[in-house]
Amino acid sequence: MSAFPEHLQYTVEHEWVDTRAGADAPATVGITSTAADALGDIVYVELPAVGEAITAGAVIGEIESTKSVSELFSPVSGTVVEVNEAVVETPELVNSDPFGAGWLLKVEVAETGPVLTSEEYAAQVAG
Repeated sequence: MSAFPEHLQYTVEHEWVDTRAGADAPATVGITSTAADALGDIVYVELPAVGEAITAGAVIGEIESTKSVSELFSPVSGTVVEVNEAVVETPELVNSDPFGAGWLLKVEVAETGPVLTSEEYAAQVAG
């Protein structure tokens, strides 16, 4: 069994995207537990503004931890329709629940970038 939810898609940069809601609903984006664990204690999250157009593979923000600052890459192209204000105010949510309450933004998707299945992502981080 994979440690990564099977209903999500992943990037090589350790972001996940949930498009289960369908083409007419926004997709949810976050970072994986692997990225959150590698970063350590997350202390600051910078996200794009609501209404901002983003491009798959492009930098859309930063995540700062007690160890380092990492760029956040978008797994999709589209328009940001919501940011998780709870994560902005309480960044440690990304560490405690990266696939749940630690989601980062919702995007009205125009196009999905290159993504991996949970099995493909698990193989990448294992090897």
